[in-house]
Amino acid sequence: MSNSLRLVSALVAGVLFGLGLSVAQMIDPAKVLNFLDFTGTWDPSLAFVMAGGLAVNALVTPLILKRQKPLFADQFQLPAQQQIDSRVIVGGLIFGAGWGIAGYCPGPMLTSLSFANSDILTVTAAFLVGTFVTRWVISRRGQCAASGTVSP
Repeated sequence: MSNSLRLVSALVAGVLFGLGLSVAQMIDPAKVLNFLDFTGTWDPSLAFVMAGGLAVNALVTPLILKRQKPLFADQFQLPAQQQIDSRVIVGGLIFGAGWGIAGYCPGPMLTSLSFANSDILTVTAAFLVGTFVTRWVISRRGQCAASGTVSP
C-alpha cells in the first residue's frame, strides 16, 4: 500500500473525527462539564454522542476484524493486555480528574487547538507535560526493575 494512500486515509479519518466532535459540541468545555455535573446543570446530550460511537464501533469492529489485515496496514494493532490492572484503574481516575477539571478529552482538546486561545494552549501544554512525565517515570521504573534497584 502506498504511503500517500495511508496519509490520505488518515487525513479523511481525522477530518471526519474533528467534524463529529465539533458538531456534537464536544469541543466546548462548558458542554462537557455540564455533562459531568449530575447534581447541578446536568446535560445528558453527550451520552448520545458516546452511545453513537459505541454503537458504530460495536457493529463495525467485528466486520473489520474478519479481514486478514487492515486496508492500509500490514497487520492489526490490537492491545496485547486485556486485563484490568492497577495502571488502568489509576490512569482512569487521573484521566477522569483531568477531564472534569479542564473539560477537555484529548481528541476534543486537539480539535480545539484551532481556536488557539490561551486556555486551550495551556491545557494542551499541560497534557503534553503529563504524558511525557508519565512515559519517563514508567521508563525509569522499568529500568530499575530490570536492574534490581529500587524505583524512584
